[in-house]
Amino acid sequence: MSNRFESVQEVREGLKRVNYLADEGIAGVAYLADRLGKPVLIEGPAGTGKTQLAKSVAELTGARLIRLQCYEGLDESKALYEWNYKKQLLRIQADKGSDGWSEIHDDIFGSEFLLTRPLLEAITAEEPVVLLIDEVDRVEVETEALLLEILSEYQVSIPELGTITANQIPLVFLTSNNTRELSEALKRRCLFLHVDYPQLEREKEIVLTKVEGITDALADQIARIVRSIRQLDLKKAPSVSETLDWARTLVLLGIENIDAEKAKETLHVLLKYQTDIAKAAKELSND
Repeated sequence: MSNRFESVQEVREGLKRVNYLADEGIAGVAYLADRLGKPVLIEGPAGTGKTQLAKSVAELTGARLIRLQCYEGLDESKALYEWNYKKQLLRIQADKGSDGWSEIHDDIFGSEFLLTRPLLEAITAEEPVVLLIDEVDRVEVETEALLLEILSEYQVSIPELGTITANQIPLVFLTSNNTRELSEALKRRCLFLHVDYPQLEREKEIVLTKVEGITDALADQIARIVRSIRQLDLKKAPSVSETLDWARTLVLLGIENIDAEKAKETLHVLLKYQTDIAKAAKELSND
């Protein structure tokens, strides 16, 4: 398969066209993932654009996005594949006059009876694919083993069918919110990218890009206030997505200049815990 990107600058400019403002580090890792054929493990606080990066790369390249949302208890039948037992049972009943079990066995364990889940779907896809394995830190360590063969060899071993090798190498993005330490085996197979809260000017640019009708002055105030609030000892610092929600709220309310009172009245959009709201309100009053 030909390379998707010719340069880091092309990645950065392309992502900007689909409204994802990537810095040099983000664009560089996406470029290397394509050239080296390696997955990218993206770590960082929730709401900093980790998932959106995979979505934006899919949009930029015109690839199909396949998403595996991880959760505690995720197993092979939901992540990789399972057999269509009802269909197999119907075939067994239809063939109950057959002479031997081996003939039926070979029949019911064919690809016709296989239900593909996101990981196998990405491997067997004929068209270009971006595979997003979202919040991989939510699964148990044992479940990570399901990913290792795919992330290193781009293949899946199914006992009844043998090894299925990828028709094309997908771009793979794994996201983690650092709720637990991932295994060394998983990390070893991936390029690493840490996405943190953006710098002041970049967050302002994100707000201007994503929020329709906002003024430069209001975007600047929002970015500065959010930055100061993140310096507080909060239970959950505001994410970029919550910054955007707050900006849209202020635009809808017709607020062009943020004073302490207007900010405190809308803090519930930016912050999700009452203790955090109280701390932020106190800080805004002092300022």
